[in-house]
Amino acid sequence: MNKIIILLAMVINIFANDLVDLYRLQGLNAVEQKLEESLKDKEYWNNYLENKNVDLGYYESKKYIILTQKKKSELALYEIDNHETNLITKNNIIVGEKEGDKYLEGDKKTPEGVYELTSKKTGLDQFYGPFALVTSYPNTFDKSLDKKGHGIWIHGMPLANDEREKYTRGCIALDNTELESLDKKIDIENALLLTSNNEFQKAEKEEISLILSSIFNWKDSWKKSDIEKYLKYYSIKFKKDDGSDFKKFSKYKKRIFRKNERKRIHFSNINITPYPNSLNKRMFKIIMDQRYKSPTVDFKGKKELFLEILNNEVKILAEG
Repeated sequence: MNKIIILLAMVINIFANDLVDLYRLQGLNAVEQKLEESLKDKEYWNNYLENKNVDLGYYESKKYIILTQKKKSELALYEIDNHETNLITKNNIIVGEKEGDKYLEGDKKTPEGVYELTSKKTGLDQFYGPFALVTSYPNTFDKSLDKKGHGIWIHGMPLANDEREKYTRGCIALDNTELESLDKKIDIENALLLTSNNEFQKAEKEEISLILSSIFNWKDSWKKSDIEKYLKYYSIKFKKDDGSDFKKFSKYKKRIFRKNERKRIHFSNINITPYPNSLNKRMFKIIMDQRYKSPTVDFKGKKELFLEILNNEVKILAEG
């Protein structure tokens, strides 16, 4: 019943008369199929995004963006409210002693990319200030590149009135009062950290529309077990975090798709973030809720995609 109400509410706003007739003549499944076709259409997303701000990305559930630009030594906190981006505060920071992207344990570099905040650590050595916010480095994409290291935090300054350090060993550090203010302003479960070396490159609506329509086309090929169309959304440089490459991945997927199982796939709470990187790629990170149900699998959880836009096409580089 809830499903019918939701679909009929959408009918009122989109192609109302046509969809009511479709529902009357062919039933609910035909209406759902028509709506799914709209989600695969880039023009639908262009219209949807027309009056929305996507400079920092597209967010259906994430509420806070912490943007760190290393060369500027600057951290900016933004709040996302109904697809509008509001600057809350800017702070000076210090970052890793060595320039460049982090690849090795102990290289004293601050990683570049998009990270979640996983927890708040207290009771630390006084060197780290009152507490630290723990990041998800290394993420799935980092692992696919065999990046090493751990313990990348946003932390404070020494409590013992020691002389302010000039660098960190890879973390992001700011004054203790500013750290405490940041912590009070955000909900870490709904926050993302973006770390960029140079000036952050804002997202464009055309890019977000392309990604959203591609996600739903990718899902459609997955649902229909169309292996050729499905694999076209993957880069030949695709690699899983366990090190397996595109050749091994495609072989596995071909075996699974041959079963041609009937399946339902639903995405919700889609969040798309420009992904700063040292590879000179135009990358984005997608994190969303996924519900997958087939005769052999019933999954409900998070889905991560790390993709690049290349020649006006979406290519998935890593997946989690």
